[in-house]
Amino acid sequence: FWAVWDRAGGRLYERTTLRRNTVELKTSSVRVRDPLITVELMLEETEGVETVCPAGRNYAWTRKQGGIPATGFVEIAGERRPFAARAVVDDTAAYYPRHTSWRWSAGVGTLSDGRPAAWSLVSGVNDPPAASERTVWIDGAPSEAAPCLFTDDLSSVDGLRFESEAERERNENFLIVRSRYRQPFGTFSGELPGGLKLADGYGVMERHEVRW
Repeated sequence: FWAVWDRAGGRLYERTTLRRNTVELKTSSVRVRDPLITVELMLEETEGVETVCPAGRNYAWTRKQGGIPATGFVEIAGERRPFAARAVVDDTAAYYPRHTSWRWSAGVGTLSDGRPAAWSLVSGVNDPPAASERTVWIDGAPSEAAPCLFTDDLSSVDGLRFESEAERERNENFLIVRSRYRQPFGTFSGELPGGLKLADGYGVMERHEVRW
C-alpha cells in the first residue's frame, strides 16, 4: 500500500493492491508508480536503531531511523512538486503471535528550543521495559523512551497530543486472516518523552488488530 496526504489540497491519496511494481523500496530510495500519483524519493539512510524483541515463543527484528533527510518529488494529476523533508523509516521482520495488537506513533518536528526531533513510539509489540524499539531522536541522536500509553481513540500518547487531518483505514476478513487497521495523519503538540516540548510536529498514529 501507499498513501500521500496533500495538506495544501486537503485530499488523501492512497491505494492498497496486490499487484507488483506499484511500490518499489530499495536501499535509500522509494518509488511509487500509479495512475493517481508518482513519488520518487532518495533517503539519506543511517545505521538506525536495531532491536530484537520476544514475540510470544518467537522474535521480532526491527530497525528504525528517525529524522533522516528525504528529497525528490511527488507528482499529482500531472503537477510535479519538489519534496524535501525529514523521514522516519521502519524496517521490520517479525514472527508475531496468531493474535497481535499494537499502537504506534511516528513523526518529526521541532522542539521549542529549535532542535530537530523525531520519534517512534509503540505499545503492544517490541516494547519490553528496556531494549525496546521505542526511540526519540534529538538533533539526530537516539535515546530509548520509557514504556508509553496510547489512548483508545489515538488522540494522544502520554504527553504527546495528536490532531488528525486525514485517515487511512482498512477492515478485512479473509476467514483465516482478519485485520482491522487505522492510520490517521496529522499534527502533534505537547511533550515528547522526557518532557521535551514540541514547537511543531507532523506524522502518523496507528492501531492494528490482526489474526494471521
